Amino acid sequence: MWILVGRGCGRRHAFALWATGATRGRLPGPRPAPTRGAAAESWATDRLYSSAHLKEKLDMSRFPVENIRNFSIIAHVDHGKSTLADRLLELTGTIDKTKNNKQVLDKLQVERERGITVKAQTASLFYNCEGKQYLLNLIDTPGHVDFSYEVSRSLSACQGVLLVVDANEGIQAQTVANFFLAFEAQLSVIPVINKIDLKNADPESVEKQIEKVFDIPGDECIKISAKLGTNVESVLQAVIERIPPPKVHRKNPLRALVFDSTFDQYRGVIANVALFDGVVSKRDKIVSAHTQKTYEVNEVGILNPNEQSTQKLYAGQVGYLIAGMKDVTEAQIGDTLYLHKQPVEPLPGFKSAKPMVFAGVYPVDQSEYNNLKSAIEKLTLNDSSVTVHRDSSLALGAGWRLGFLGLLHMEVFNQRLEQEYNASVILTTPTVPYKAVLSSAKLIKEYREKEITIINPAQFPDKSKVTAYLEPVVLGTIITPDEYTGKIMVLCQARRAVQKNMMFIDENRVMLKYLFPLNEIVVDFYDSLKSISSGYASFDYEDAGYQTAELVKMDILLNGNIVEELVTVVHNVKAYRKNVLAKCYGGDITRKMKLLKRQAEGKKKLRKIGNIEVPKEAFIKVLKTQSDK
Repeated sequence: MWILVGRGCGRRHAFALWATGATRGRLPGPRPAPTRGAAAESWATDRLYSSAHLKEKLDMSRFPVENIRNFSIIAHVDHGKSTLADRLLELTGTIDKTKNNKQVLDKLQVERERGITVKAQTASLFYNCEGKQYLLNLIDTPGHVDFSYEVSRSLSACQGVLLVVDANEGIQAQTVANFFLAFEAQLSVIPVINKIDLKNADPESVEKQIEKVFDIPGDECIKISAKLGTNVESVLQAVIERIPPPKVHRKNPLRALVFDSTFDQYRGVIANVALFDGVVSKRDKIVSAHTQKTYEVNEVGILNPNEQSTQKLYAGQVGYLIAGMKDVTEAQIGDTLYLHKQPVEPLPGFKSAKPMVFAGVYPVDQSEYNNLKSAIEKLTLNDSSVTVHRDSSLALGAGWRLGFLGLLHMEVFNQRLEQEYNASVILTTPTVPYKAVLSSAKLIKEYREKEITIINPAQFPDKSKVTAYLEPVVLGTIITPDEYTGKIMVLCQARRAVQKNMMFIDENRVMLKYLFPLNEIVVDFYDSLKSISSGYASFDYEDAGYQTAELVKMDILLNGNIVEELVTVVHNVKAYRKNVLAKCYGGDITRKMKLLKRQAEGKKKLRKIGNIEVPKEAFIKVLKTQSDK
């Protein structure tokens, strides 16, 4: 048996003794055990919580509710979330301490290559503090605006967050957005100032920013270096002291929230669940509140960080559940699971993910259509936020119109298709979803609704059929050094943005809020912003609904025929032609008439020449060039 004694927090103060009738007085294992000092303490704790020891099924009843903390790490991109998660995993003995521990919870190849988190990941940590054994459920979240949906889902399973801020860069746009997600969810917020080891780090200035923008006292900030491990143990102690245990009831019937899911081709859907009431174990019959389907539980467990099956999961705990679901749509995000014949009031759940960008996806060769179809189906099983509609093109053949949460989401999805399924695709120019209010009863009857949504510009209705066009708008937040404010304001005005607020967060940095038409920022706004601010400005946005706008479909014709793949919707563009009179400064009117007549004859001659043949390779190159910009 294992006996835990001693005082204080962390592995330095934990001590364990192995005692059985046959082996009393010696410790088991392939290497001799040290008998005294810090080495014996470290060895015993590592032995207790090593992955080898966890091969046996864990008894999760050993962790009462008051000893559970569920928390998430949130931050702007590249402020050190994943590095902090690595150090926490090491400190608690969840993983061995090696030089190779980088982005341990980032399991996708695209995450490691880009150095970003795309998919929220969960890990259960065991930590000894003041003689008590705690279960800490950590959720590492993405930092980019495109994946804020992942963040909001993760927070539903938590009672507190670590808000990580770079000591060099300070508060950025996504820092603000993530803070308010946590604030609205009424979670405890622990500010952590990271990267204090950097040469230009200014933690005192960042402390003042946090106090001004978030109204959190400066003395509550924890200053660390996740890379070097400096003061990271203080973070674990703060999690225990400042984040409350979950408010749950284990004696009540089961109530479990599905906050994420993945698909395994052999075991089916693996649902990540947070238990708010009751207990669930293998062979229990559970019911989905969303579909009303009944399933038998095949396996329950925790992520440590890999799957570790347990005997049961109890209210207050976070883990996974496998119950023979064959499709991710059966494990609806935000669904409530309960025991058969013991119905409960469903939990609030989430708003469904709302696509912000649409693009056509086609195979480079139509012979690869079925392979690409299979790849998209498998990938969307693990990314339910992507919407799929069948589409076809005269030039490109059969394909799909996919909806994404943003441009980075689209790029990541495309990269995963190539890396994980060896699929090569053509992406058309990304567009945003517009709306049109129909004008006649006949059209309303045809479309079965008065207000229609258009996700393909080629289907944009003529102005004679509508009373108004609506375009999506977003509330954008820009944080920048003061010296670039003027240039950024000019950029925003050129993109039809309306200023809503401006605030200095310290003596050198400004936070601007603008209402943007989504189509003005979806392609190259971020690149332009980074360019004029020398890379120092950060940008984040949130959905702000729709507004009326003067919109028109811009067709591109080839040989007199509309090329659907190049059709775009633009804001009130006037007709253009070459100005042959540009060089005429006064003079006889006959000179101007001759130039105009020559222009007309040139157009007439062009129409007589005949059709132009464009090779498919050239057409594909045009589309790829557009999507790369």
